[in-house]
Amino acid sequence: MKAGDKVTFTFAKKEMEGIIERVFQKSVYIKADFPKDKGKIVKRKLKDIK
Repeated sequence: MKAGDKVTFTFAKKEMEGIIERVFQKSVYIKADFPKDKGKIVKRKLKDIK
């Protein structure tokens, strides 16, 4: 897993897609497009990413 990869993650019991921005040892920052907030950065644990 590296920056620029497309991944799916859970947000409010829905599956969303995003692009990885930064990868750390146990966490990942994902840039995702929400309906009212385009380009939002979301932090998730590495084990929660599919």
